[in-house]
Parts: sequence; structure tokens; C-alpha cells
Amino acid sequence: MTPRDGHVRRPRGSAARAGGALAAALVVALLAGLFPERGGADPPPPLTLPPGFSAQVFAAGLGQPRALAIDPAGTLLVSLSVQGKVVALPERGDGRPVEPVTVLQGLHLPHGLAFRHGDLYVAETGRVVRFRYDTKGLAASDRTVVVSDLPVAAHHWTRGIAFGPDGALYVSVGSSCDICREADRRRAAIVRYAPDGSGERPFATGLRNPVGLAFHPRTGVLWTAVNERDWRRGGAPPDYLTEIHRGGAYGWPDCYAERGAFVPDPELPDRRDCRGLTRPTFEVPAHSAPLGLAFYTGSVFPSPYRDGLFVALHGSRPELPAAGYKLVRVVFQDGRPVEVQDFATGWRRDDRVWGRPVDVVTGRDGALYVSDDHGGRIVRIAFRAR
Repeated sequence: MTPRDGHVRRPRGSAARAGGALAAALVVALLAGLFPERGGADPPPPLTLPPGFSAQVFAAGLGQPRALAIDPAGTLLVSLSVQGKVVALPERGDGRPVEPVTVLQGLHLPHGLAFRHGDLYVAETGRVVRFRYDTKGLAASDRTVVVSDLPVAAHHWTRGIAFGPDGALYVSVGSSCDICREADRRRAAIVRYAPDGSGERPFATGLRNPVGLAFHPRTGVLWTAVNERDWRRGGAPPDYLTEIHRGGAYGWPDCYAERGAFVPDPELPDRRDCRGLTRPTFEVPAHSAPLGLAFYTGSVFPSPYRDGLFVALHGSRPELPAAGYKLVRVVFQDGRPVEVQDFATGWRRDDRVWGRPVDVVTGRDGALYVSDDHGGRIVRIAFRAR
């Protein structure tokens, strides 16, 4: 029995020794339960995955991790936009969450990350910057501004970047509003540059808020995820995932796609005609908030998953009906996209939110890594044949 003062009464002799050992064991057990070992592995994420797949917390305590990239040596990098940092997450190899190493700091809302010829490119909200990158020291140096005058912040501040098969730099820029006429043609668009930042020209327009960018590894076709408009009266049209073709016009702000057809926006005066627009490939429920996306380029997942496009649906705001909060997969057959399937669900159950996926990338080990800015963590999704 333990008195109120917390001291344990000690029996005498062998009974005392036995009782002392039992008490010590109980104390150790209680302390282990109340105060887990510092740095110990987190419990498995409460995600529902296809058979053979499993998830674990790869890194935690990151604040609000956003975009992901894999460096030339296989180390995972993540942008911490609010903190103005980019960090590396070197693998520990002991199953415990990894500790971040600061690669860059003092940035202005960094989001998109990309590598080209060993150099690290970072998309801040108003510019794209290139750094010489050291894979061993996990350090970046010799800052060079590649694109200096992107539209800054406003309604949508994230800037996605990717290098295409043509070697060009592609930058996604969201709108400055829900519904308006933009003075800057680079808003609500994907813009193409030469690798040195010259030769700026719009690649596709009418995309209210395109975030992630990814090129199909075989066909070279560009894909993005788009957050559609919100209406002042409430409600919203579907968000979407789509192939992007040069010169494509996807409707914003005049029109939106719903059930495979374009509809004039009811809140925009002096609307333009909806004819001649490019329909998105797949609609997803309104407020799903699709953000990052990546093709699976590893060899570990079963063959039906290879070359599939994985998309992070960040999820609806708390005051809205639940939508998103999951990782989905665009299925391809003979190089053609045919459907969207759920892949990792359970980030939200009823009103309880465990996490909100932001970006996804294929690791050198063949696993998927997913950033979660709600839980401040990176989740690793792996496959093991039974």
C-alpha cells in the first residue's frame, strides 16, 4: 500500500527485498507509461491502407512541414514555410523518428523544393533561389536568385516548382482572390522559365490555385492539383487534379468545371464565354484541398501502384463539411489516367483530426513520405509482401 505522502513502507528481510524489487518494477512500469523514453518511436498512425502497406511516423515535432524533396544522396528535405526554413531529415536506421538538420533559414515563406544538377532550388513566395548543395554536410550555400519578381503572398502564397523533361523550370502561382480579374498574368497560372530564369512565359492559365507539380515519368505530361474558388454566399465547385497542356485555359475566374462540363460563375460580373476551355482530368469534392502530388518511381510497391500518381488531399476547414483528409491515387492504364482511388485514409475520423497531408514524395528506399502540417510530422508508408 502506498500512503498519501508517496513513500512506500518497506517490509523486513527477504520479504523486504522481494517487496522492494516488486515496488521498483512497478515504479519503472508506471514511469515508462507516464513518461515515454525521449526520442522513442511514436505509435503507428491510425491510417487505413491497402493490404501489405504499413505506416510509421518518420519525423515529428517539425511545426508545420510543407513541401518535400529527395536530395541526390537520398536524404529527405522539407520546407518549414512559417519558420522560413528548409531542413534535412537524415535516416537514423533505428526505427525512431529522425532529428532535423537546418539546411537554410531566414527565407520568406519557402514552399516548393527541387534539385537540378545537384543544386537545390527553393521557391519563396516572391522568388525562386538556387543554392549549391552539399549532400554530406547537408548544407546550402552560394545563393543565386533565379526568378526575382514573382507575385508576392496575397490570397495564395505557396509557389510550387518542378523541372520538366525539357529542362525548363515550371512555377505554379495561385490567384490573389477567390474571384477577380488579375492584373498580373502570372497569377492563377503555371509559368515556364529557362533554368536560369530567363524566357518567362505562361504555360497554362485559369488555374485558381495550382499547388503541386509533377511530370509523368514515362509520358512527360505535367500534372497539378487545383483548389477552386469559394463563393461569398457559401459553397464551392469541385477541386480537381489534372493534366496540364501548353496553352490550356482551365476556366478561372469566369467558369468552373462540374460533372464534366463548364458552368459560368454566378458571382462574377461580365463573365466571358465558357467555350474553348480545357476540362480538368478528375474532379474531387469541394474543399478537399488537393496540394502536393508525386508519381511513384520506386520498385518496391506492387506493379499496379508503380507509375501511379499519389495526391495529398489536405482537407476542408473546420467550419465546412468534411472532405479530403487522405492520400489518393490516380490509376493509369496503358499510360492513360482512368480513375482516382483512396489509398491512405483515417487522417480524420468524425470530428477528430489526426493529421492533414500536404505533400508526398517517393523515397530512395521505395517508400512514400507524406508531410502533415497539422501534426507536425512526416509519415512513411512502406510495403512488405506477406
